[in-house]
Amino acid sequence: MKTSQLHHFVVAAEELHFPRAAQLLDISRQKLNSSIAAVELQYDKPLFDRSASEPRLTREGQRALDDARAELAKPSTPPPAPPRPPGGKAKASKGVGRGKVLKGEPKPFKKRQGR
Repeated sequence: MKTSQLHHFVVAAEELHFPRAAQLLDISRQKLNSSIAAVELQYDKPLFDRSASEPRLTREGQRALDDARAELAKPSTPPPAPPRPPGGKAKASKGVGRGKVLKGEPKPFKKRQGR
């Protein structure tokens, strides 16, 4: 489960008003509903009682809220750095930028030693 979904659930559970929670999170109400649905799918039980005029947390919802707060309070660790590819330093290519050398003629742009 994503931490953003847990955060959305916690804010909605604290506000108990979905439009206001969506406004506080600066997301659409559909996004908030899908996040809450994902959390409910994880617990396999409804976390909000939507039958009343205002939504309320169920017992399972209260447990899920405590679990989500504990999960969000944990320090996040950055992912480990990817391993470096094997091998050494790349070698410079030779011959790039040089013209064709004809037999018996000096290489182009090569200085001749003066006597």
